[in-house]
Amino acid sequence: MDKRFFLAILLTGGVVLLTPVLFPRPSAPVPSAVVADSAATPSTTTSPTATPTVQGLPAPSAPTAIAPVGALGGGAPAAPVETLTVTNELTTFAFSTQGAQFLHAALPRFKRLGRDTGTVTLAHGREPLLRYTLLAGGDTLPLSTIPFTATRETFSSGERIRFDATVGTGTLRIDYALSADNYTATVRVQASGLPQPAFLLTQLPTGFDSQEADPKEDARHLSYAFKPVVGGSDRVDFRKPDPGERLIESGPFTWAVAKNKYFLVGLLTPEGQQSAFAELQVTGAVRENKIATRAQGVVVSPLADAPLVFELYAGPQEWERLVGMGREFEKTNPYGGWISGVVQPFATIVMRLLLWLKKTTALEYGWILVGFGVAIRLLMWPLNSRMMRTQIEMQRVAPLVQEAQNKHKGDPEKQRLAVMKVYADHNVSPFAALSGCLPMLLPMPILIALFFVFQNTIEFRGVSFLWLADISLKDPYYVLPLAMGASMYALSWLGMRNVPPNPQTKMMSVLMPVMMTVLLINFASGLNLYYTVQNLAALPQQWLISRERAKAATTTVVSGGGSARKR
Repeated sequence: MDKRFFLAILLTGGVVLLTPVLFPRPSAPVPSAVVADSAATPSTTTSPTATPTVQGLPAPSAPTAIAPVGALGGGAPAAPVETLTVTNELTTFAFSTQGAQFLHAALPRFKRLGRDTGTVTLAHGREPLLRYTLLAGGDTLPLSTIPFTATRETFSSGERIRFDATVGTGTLRIDYALSADNYTATVRVQASGLPQPAFLLTQLPTGFDSQEADPKEDARHLSYAFKPVVGGSDRVDFRKPDPGERLIESGPFTWAVAKNKYFLVGLLTPEGQQSAFAELQVTGAVRENKIATRAQGVVVSPLADAPLVFELYAGPQEWERLVGMGREFEKTNPYGGWISGVVQPFATIVMRLLLWLKKTTALEYGWILVGFGVAIRLLMWPLNSRMMRTQIEMQRVAPLVQEAQNKHKGDPEKQRLAVMKVYADHNVSPFAALSGCLPMLLPMPILIALFFVFQNTIEFRGVSFLWLADISLKDPYYVLPLAMGASMYALSWLGMRNVPPNPQTKMMSVLMPVMMTVLLINFASGLNLYYTVQNLAALPQQWLISRERAKAATTTVVSGGGSARKR
């Protein structure tokens, strides 16, 4: 294998690893908040008694609660707190009459993969997933201090729970209408008689209970993602703001979500309607073990005479489902991080292909990855063959090129003309070396896209294959990373057969397989499976080319008229 292949990989890796270091993304400026009170006081309404944990990780201390201020207050007498649930074929949403809070969502289609058994429940300890704070006339009131009365209503497309409360001299109504066939509920907030200006602060989940086999990896994916009405989606990882630091993202937004590795809870502007999400405030929380398992994300919405309407989604990051919801909602899971603009198109192609193959063949994803790896190599076979034959031709004329360069060493112009004549006499393009690199670079976008796709694609979650219990996790026996490294070395060894000795190429043929093995040893086993299959599928072609190179090595071109003679 030519050393340019290794150079291409090293350059690609260098760009990926060094760009964020050399060109760090600047922190978003912190403009003034929508309301002075919300900027001056952290908008957290977390109960100080709640101490949720991510499995295997200690929870940081809870943020401080906001106390009611001024004239706002609940007019209804204290009543027993009730928990009400609404259910469809996919999920069960639970709500509380205390503050009309959204508590948790049960997802029976998904199993817990950690130590606990059972099915997934989106929750964060004893904290609600959604809670509200009311800002009106300069006063602040956490709705968690207000008891609501609840009524139910069943209709053809689902079920509705309506919460009503008296707030000072005004009233507040919050409706949740659960969809019959999705993980969504339409939320309608109607306020009347409140001092103006009035705003509703919707606090997104401060974290999630991990239900994955690797809680630390799950915690690394905790973030708030958002999509401005104008512009592309972005995210703020929980680890980005320092404890107590507040980042403010200005809207309006199409959607804003809190997410972990495979699930999310978010708010969406209904299709065709004007966004009511004016601002997203993200505040860092105390960390332990350098892992940010908590943060505070607050969406600010103005309240007026017209109802505030948005959609609530609490469910899996299933790619087809998110695409089907429109509004670029699939970009809540932006592949590639800071290079998502480059990776996302290729990731979309890869996801469409993998899902199409799954539906068409009904095979397990493990076998689909095997077939996908072989298919990519077969598609690349003609280009690879052309590249390798170009290398053979370049090697054959290399002595004549060197001879021409030495003959006219003192005259650069004559040297250039002599070299061009050698290429012309033997029908070899002087740019063949550059064009020959193209087949090595073409598969790179797919390899990089797969690298990110395997990091948080729920379609691979819990999928077994052969001895692997979950192809989204590392190989527990390290069979595939070692096989990948060995097959990569075999490719390099075949590529160096019948090639003039080159110490640098020989060193790289050993160094690169070792580096790739170390790099991927703890990555998703499905990713290692794909890389291994790619290498194995390339071995026959590399062997055939090495034989062709051996035959070509028995002859060498002569400078005169392009005739050949035996060595």
